[in-house]
Amino acid sequence: MPEHGSVPSLASTLQQQLTNALTAALPDAGAADPLLRRSDRADFQANGILALAKKLKGNPRELAAQVTAALPAGGLIKDIEVSGPGFLNITLSDRAIVETLAARAADAEGRLGVPLKAEAGTTVIDYAQPNVAKEMHVGHLRSAVIGDAMVKIMEFTGERVVRRHHIGDWGTQFGMLIQYLIEHPGALKHEGGASDGEAAMSTLNRVYKESRVLFDSDEEFKARSRDRVVALQAGDPETLELWQGFVDESKIYFHSVFDKLDMEIADADIVGESGYNDMLEETCRILEETGVAVRSEGALCVFFDDVKGPDGNKVPLIVKKTNGGYGYAATDLSAIRNRVRDLKADTLVYVVDVRQSLHFKMVFETARRAGWLNEDVKAVQLAFGTVLGKDGKPFKTREGVTVRLEDLLDEAVDRATAVVRDKAGKVGLSEEEIVENGRYVGIGAVKYADLSTSAVRDYKFDLDQMVALHGDTSVYLQYAYARIRSILRKAGDAVPAAHPELALAPAERALGLHLDQFGEVLSEVAQGYEPHKLAAYLYQLASHLTTFYDQCQVLSPDNAPEVVENRLFLVELTARTLHRGMALLGIRTPERL
Repeated sequence: MPEHGSVPSLASTLQQQLTNALTAALPDAGAADPLLRRSDRADFQANGILALAKKLKGNPRELAAQVTAALPAGGLIKDIEVSGPGFLNITLSDRAIVETLAARAADAEGRLGVPLKAEAGTTVIDYAQPNVAKEMHVGHLRSAVIGDAMVKIMEFTGERVVRRHHIGDWGTQFGMLIQYLIEHPGALKHEGGASDGEAAMSTLNRVYKESRVLFDSDEEFKARSRDRVVALQAGDPETLELWQGFVDESKIYFHSVFDKLDMEIADADIVGESGYNDMLEETCRILEETGVAVRSEGALCVFFDDVKGPDGNKVPLIVKKTNGGYGYAATDLSAIRNRVRDLKADTLVYVVDVRQSLHFKMVFETARRAGWLNEDVKAVQLAFGTVLGKDGKPFKTREGVTVRLEDLLDEAVDRATAVVRDKAGKVGLSEEEIVENGRYVGIGAVKYADLSTSAVRDYKFDLDQMVALHGDTSVYLQYAYARIRSILRKAGDAVPAAHPELALAPAERALGLHLDQFGEVLSEVAQGYEPHKLAAYLYQLASHLTTFYDQCQVLSPDNAPEVVENRLFLVELTARTLHRGMALLGIRTPERL
């Protein structure tokens, strides 16, 4: 077996055989692409001969016949039909399908034969960016869920991934919060323990609201707060200690939310705005000295020919404000320098709201002009759309307030637990299993609804739809997995075993061919940062499984033992693929549902 237990897909093997046959039959053709694709007329169709015939001024059907004759007989290909102007309709042999799947199942590393990238790079992925002393809302959900899935997928394909959570932990509001704490000692103390996220957030919320009221109503307090910002930026020890208190309290809350999301966030990966403070002045100096940024009305700005306001004037990226304060751009540009220079990244991925696209376009272009991004180092915004309510408007409460993320997750788990409980009697789940599976189904439903939508599109947050047992939902996929595990438990002495000598029924062939595409889909998802394509693949896999169940009974006493074993082999490999694919999306697959 190849290195790392990787198994070439049927499509890649066929592609290679066709390319070799084209070269042998048409030595004058040069590098020829057979343009292979899946087909509903056969397993695959090769359309490249028509273009080659035009290039060589030959008859396409005659060229197709020559290519067909040059293909190896037996083995991979069962049948080739030349149709239309030289299209090749290719049907693979049942033996080749089963043998390839058997090699995937035998992969000792548990990767299902999925290859690692030939040349791994280092990607820094910036996602899940909450703000200190503020509650997380539904907008943070998309960044966290999409980012977490991309980290898992890219690592699985062999990329070195550095996680970064760029939290909002700096700025003028901290002057107000710290000054309030100095004047109201003990305001951050609360009843809950050190791991009580709800208590921590409730306290932070109260302090934030009370200090904001004071800030807006008391000019003297406002002046003291502004002085406190200066002290914070200057590194005054007492001010920094109180600021750290807000950060630590917020992290307790962050971790409680990410725990609910069944997501691991390590403290070492949390490098907020404050982490780049020491670099800001140097970043500005480099930009000004190299002429990338220029002074305009006292501010340090970068201008772009294609970025203009409604008045037709150029809108700049402000790196340093007129009053000497630093804009978000200074922090973002310093982060790029750090990630490229110190973390040795060759790709930077930002999982950020599509509404920030202009800002990041300007930041990336500035970094290119400065030489921090170049042909070898690229930056990408994985932009995501807005979460909408059932009414198609941005998701808010009836009072028009942004929905708290924790409330949303709790409701999803409650709904899912009711669905699990409704069916629990049939499979004999204990109360403990009902609660645990309810959590996995609820959180899985929220993640899948997000990930099954192309990231850049808005999507409607509809819990009724998310926890539905039918349709394109994670619950449907989780039940498909649990159903296979149930069949395997009922199989008795029969064990999954591949039998390449057997003829496959149409539903078996369709399931087998789809299973074989797993690695190719993962490669495409990792390259294009498109987790929705993995979700679509898994839904199609579960759909193929449903058709298979309808048409091919697995444990029928009428089946010969080798047919039972082969069908158990197919469903067991399907279960492993579903389990692996769902795990890469951050979704659990319970053994019993």
